[in-house]
Amino acid sequence: MAIIITEECINCGACEPECPNTAIYEGGIEWTMAEGTTLKGSYKIEDGSTVDVDAKQQPVDDDIFYIVPDKCTECMGFHEEPQCAAVCPVDCCVPDPDREESEETLLARQSVLHA
Repeated sequence: MAIIITEECINCGACEPECPNTAIYEGGIEWTMAEGTTLKGSYKIEDGSTVDVDAKQQPVDDDIFYIVPDKCTECMGFHEEPQCAAVCPVDCCVPDPDREESEETLLARQSVLHA
């Protein structure tokens, strides 16, 4: 499953530089699939739509740091545990119960994001 940042977030920003996929953004900041990846052209996201990897996307949250689920691999292929959770001082980086994904799925995403 992807990681989410809960409302307990204190906006310290410790998690953001730790993400190997550049999947973590400050609240209110637009994001792209291309940032921190090797993606080119277009990419099919979870909802089934296809986006230009360089196109700015709406923030997932306006108030607190957030994780783009389509870019989260729980650090699989890079680290043994999610680095955002490891450095979070208030333990608000937790598995998303609405997005359960297998290790195989996460590793496949990592290999596409960093081909």
